[in-house]
This record gives sequence, structure tokens and C-alpha cells, in this order.
Amino acid sequence: MSSRDVFIHPTAQVHQNAQLDKDVFIGPYSIISEAVSIEKGTRLQAHVCVTGYTKIGKNCLFSHYVSVGTEPQDFTYKQEPCRVIIGDRNVFREFITVNRGTKKGGQETRVGDDNYFMAYSHIAHDCVVGSHTIFINGATLGGHCFVDDYAQIGGLSGLHPFCRVGKYSFIGGQTVVTQDILPFTRVAGSRPTHFYGINAVGLRRGGFSRERIKIIKQMYALIIQSNLNTRQAVDRIKKEIEPCEDRKEMLDFISSSKRGILKKQK
Repeated sequence: MSSRDVFIHPTAQVHQNAQLDKDVFIGPYSIISEAVSIEKGTRLQAHVCVTGYTKIGKNCLFSHYVSVGTEPQDFTYKQEPCRVIIGDRNVFREFITVNRGTKKGGQETRVGDDNYFMAYSHIAHDCVVGSHTIFINGATLGGHCFVDDYAQIGGLSGLHPFCRVGKYSFIGGQTVVTQDILPFTRVAGSRPTHFYGINAVGLRRGGFSRERIKIIKQMYALIIQSNLNTRQAVDRIKKEIEPCEDRKEMLDFISSSKRGILKKQK
């Protein structure tokens, strides 16, 4: 453990082999285990527990009672050396839990950069969270979920294991997600969950031009609002829409979906 400009409260328990970079702050009653690495500028407030093989990037904030790197809630886990890897400038508010990966899931739970996780959110084993996402209070991921960049998960919403959430999508509060959510779209509801069009507000805030939004609307109309099945809609998109970044994002997402995409429209 480096002591260079590191603040450790006298009540904290930090293993001597933990790797702490400069300007790291460890608050009262926090616990840092042996195989933990924390990069510069990251702050852990009171009662934060970081355990397991966990790597945390620069300038993150962990609020009171956050727990990171704990054992996965999976009966098949047999104490394998699985990991949690967290990027830079993430905010974890109170009572958040992040579980390490499992052997069957690639041994790794990963979080990107610039995410904001509100209180009581949960990231289960083997999940992958991109960058610039927002998790509202109580948002919960089952194991092996994938949440792409700029997505927003509403409060008290839950994702079934292995579900995927596409870029710039918006999931309303108290939503139950059991299928993959297309990029650029809005969904809400609990059994059944419905589409509510494209996430126009999020796209505009993200700097999307009117032309890009128009193309996304055209793809949405073919996939969700038409009477075409998914394969037919994909064929129409390939014929009618010129190749572009957003077309590629949509088609790649559909082609790689394993749980099937949600198509029910309100």
C-alpha cells in the first residue's frame, strides 16, 4: 500500500497489500481487502466495503455503505478468483452493491466511465455496464446483463439475467425487463412492458441531429410499428436506409440478441 498523499481514517481497515494511488481518501469504518487496487483521486466515504479482486479507476466517489467486489449471489460460485473492474469518474450513491463475476460468466463484472448510480442500485455478477449511464434509485440488474452507453434505467426497475439494454435507451420506473431493449428507444411497464417510441429527448441531449433522429424513427417504424417480423424489418432497413453509424448500431444489436428484442407497442 502506498502512503503517498493517501488519507485513511483511523477507524478504517485497509490491508497492507492493497494498492492505493495518490489522493485516495478512505473514510471512517471502511474496509479494503488485500487484492484491491484504487487509482488516484477516488474517495470512499464512511462504511464502504471493497473486497475481492477489485480494480477501481480515477476520481470515483463511493458514498456511505456501498459494497463492491462481494461474492456473486450464485449457487455455482466456488470461491474462484473473479473480478470487478470499474473505470473513471463514476458516482456510487448510498447502499449500492456490485458483485464480482463467476467462472461461467467470464469471471468479470465491468463498469465503464462517467456513470451515475443512485441509491440502492444493484449490479449483479458478470454484468457489463458501459459509460455515461444513469441508474435511478433501486435499479437492479440480474446476472450477465449488458447495459450500453448513455442508457438510463428507471427507479425500482429490474432486468432479467442476460438481458441487454441498447445505447441511448430509456427504461421507465418500475419496469420489468425480460427481453432485449433496442437502442434509442423508450420502454416502460411491468408485465407487459411496452415501447413508447424513440428516446427523442435523450437523443437531442446527446447531440443527435434532426437527420439522425429521422433515420432512427424510420428504423423504429419498420421494426416495431409495421406488421413485419424482425427478419423482414431488417431486410427493409438494409434496402431503404443508407449505411450509417446508427443503422449499424441497430442491426448489430438485433443480430446479436439472444433473448429476443421487445416489440410490444403501447
